Amino acid sequence: MHTVEKIGGTSMSRFQELMDTILIGGREGADLYNRIFVVSAYGGITNQLLEHKKSGKPGVYASFADAESEHAWRISLTKVKESMLAKNAELFAEGTDRARADRFILERIDDAEACMDSLQKLCSYGHFKLDEHLMKVREMLASLGEAHSAYNSVLALKRAGVNARLVDLSGWHQEQHLPFDEMIRNHFEDVDLTSELPVVTGYTHCAEGLMRTFDRGYSEMTFSKIATVTNATEAVIHKEYHLSSADPAVVDMDKIVTIGRTNYDVADQLSNLGMEAIHPKAAKGLRQQGIRLRIKNAFEPDHDGTVICQDYRSAEPCVEIIAGRRNVFGIEIFDQEMLGDSNYDIELSRLLHQLKLYVVNRDSDANSITYYVAGSRKMVNRALRLISEYYPSAEVSLHKVAIVSAIGSDLKVSGILARTVNALAGAGISVQALHQSMRQVEMQCVIDQDDYEGAVKALHHALIEQEGHGDVICAA
Repeated sequence: MHTVEKIGGTSMSRFQELMDTILIGGREGADLYNRIFVVSAYGGITNQLLEHKKSGKPGVYASFADAESEHAWRISLTKVKESMLAKNAELFAEGTDRARADRFILERIDDAEACMDSLQKLCSYGHFKLDEHLMKVREMLASLGEAHSAYNSVLALKRAGVNARLVDLSGWHQEQHLPFDEMIRNHFEDVDLTSELPVVTGYTHCAEGLMRTFDRGYSEMTFSKIATVTNATEAVIHKEYHLSSADPAVVDMDKIVTIGRTNYDVADQLSNLGMEAIHPKAAKGLRQQGIRLRIKNAFEPDHDGTVICQDYRSAEPCVEIIAGRRNVFGIEIFDQEMLGDSNYDIELSRLLHQLKLYVVNRDSDANSITYYVAGSRKMVNRALRLISEYYPSAEVSLHKVAIVSAIGSDLKVSGILARTVNALAGAGISVQALHQSMRQVEMQCVIDQDDYEGAVKALHHALIEQEGHGDVICAA
């Protein structure tokens, strides 16, 4: 009987607080064990190693892949090294643990630099192409962040008297590429969960190549796979906030309520909006094996958090969460030749996928399709150009919008559509499009980008606050 628990990067940056709450807290003896912790890199480190997740600012990987200047990636790597050593200095006073922490990450960074240098020289010859090796470089760099935080966590826990054990899944110097499941099994086969506290790297090196499919969602895939392979009783994700009825940065804290229970359908809708409780592919294994997922605030350990399971449905139909996504581009294609031709949607969807534009939703009528996508403006502009070239008779236009959604495990709320439109109209907000599926778990409103916060507040007031849900919508 054990749990698998994941700690995100922002929370890891507050490591001493974690020691006082979820890692040790008031636990003693046997209570410290029968837990597996999967850790992310400290906040901001992966952005420096790869590229900034939101702004796209180049990190080590992006600078290396760009290849315009062979010195740019070295400069970026030096900055990451400085950040990692500064984190070590923050966690450990001068002494043996500090020396060990510094030596560990410096050896990893030196190995990575030597590898990248050799690869760059090799690819200066015509027979070798850098593009063919970039995914391996990306994985190697990403693994540095998780190895750094996991190693440091073990040092700190041992210093506090806990029998912690590093489980390094990064594959560093590993000769054989093992399948994902086998990699996990091999590393846990001799772990005694009753007397050891494993701290696991969020990145797993495996034959399938996690980043090729999940990119920066790899840590949640590692977390989910460990839970299923080791037959955990519960999977726990520790965040720096509760899963609540709205973003506390938009709606006042005294107006939002914590979600006590919900289901994986709701989690998937949140993921689609870029507000992941858990990556949908990571949730799949937990759903199939009947492992419940708990989302907790890492710094309020006594709170039960939110329990997510497969078969939950609210006792009465209700809206549980108002969520949304800013910075969405509506790509509208109008063509009278589209009528009755399904190939339009197939080809356009394939093009957007190739450009790595994430399709949040789409709508269509007889002779037009609109895709609501998230991604870089550069790729959006490229999509507009290519669509115009492929379909010269089409009129292609771009709209900068936002999406706000009402989400619930059972959204068959009488009159919800009218109440939603009236709430937005009362706030002076015009609805550009509405989407509601027959599954009745989400209703999306497409609005002007500048109306995002006003729309969230208006819908939260009309659909949640006025319902008087209390402190917790559904008790855990």
